Amino acid sequence: MLRDDFRQNPTDVVVAAGEPAIVECQPPQGHPEPTIYWKKDKVRIHDKEETISIRGGKRMISNTRKSDAGMYTCIGTNMVGERDSDPGELTVFGKTFF
Repeated sequence: MLRDDFRQNPTDVVVAAGEPAIVECQPPQGHPEPTIYWKKDKVRIHDKEETISIRGGKRMISNTRKSDAGMYTCIGTNMVGERDSDPGELTVFGKTFF
């Protein structure tokens, strides 16, 4: 079983380049409990990228770059099927220097 509703959809996040960013979701309830993976701009993100780690439903980017900006979707999956969250947008602004 995999319910339709995500307990928490990703929200829009705005950060300055070089700052940390967290995109968060809570997948729908299911049996067995679903695992999650992330897509950025509809492309699956592989966990090999050094600056990004996952804990629970959080996608953490410790040192954001302009290239990290985009639409992030959380996918909850178990043996019954998959559900996509609503997307959340990560906006990365360049740092201002004086």
